[in-house]
Amino acid sequence: MSSNSITRGARARARQAMRAEVAAIVMDLVLERGYEETTVDDICAVAEISRSTFFRYFPSKEDALFGEVADAGEQLRDALTARPSHETPWTAMRRALDPLIERYEADDERTRRLARLVVNTPALAARHREKNARWHELLRPEIARRLDADPTDDSDPRANAVIAAALGCVEAALTAWTSNDHPQSLSAILDRAMETIR
Repeated sequence: MSSNSITRGARARARQAMRAEVAAIVMDLVLERGYEETTVDDICAVAEISRSTFFRYFPSKEDALFGEVADAGEQLRDALTARPSHETPWTAMRRALDPLIERYEADDERTRRLARLVVNTPALAARHREKNARWHELLRPEIARRLDADPTDDSDPRANAVIAAALGCVEAALTAWTSNDHPQSLSAILDRAMETIR
């Protein structure tokens, strides 16, 4: 391995670590103060970075807040692609969601508070919908393949319908999960939502 490759790898790891650190600070501040009340200047002060450094890592406060979840689309696509070929598209989608749901539940109180904030804050709800649209495009080729459909055929609604329904179930499950201080598991709520449509 060349020294240039090692240097690039070290830089990429340092960049990823800084992104994770700043994203954690953003989440802490937003959960403590509120989304609108937390400014980029507040974030920079706590993280001890300049505004230009912040914007080198994140295009906006929303992007920093969504952090890893926004990047989970590729992981969801990979999990979907790895599902056994005999599974129906709906079953494969549900099982591919397991790692994401487990991540939400791993720190359930903070994640539930963040999900509640997203549901109740128009700017964050809009960004959440944008994230879902990106995920939709990532998932479409694999769902179409499982349906023996052409992913480039916009006149065939089936792949879009499966993905929209599954992501709608996730949104409904998150809304239900955040509406109660002592909810059942997010996984169980998602199962209930998806079984309704099956």
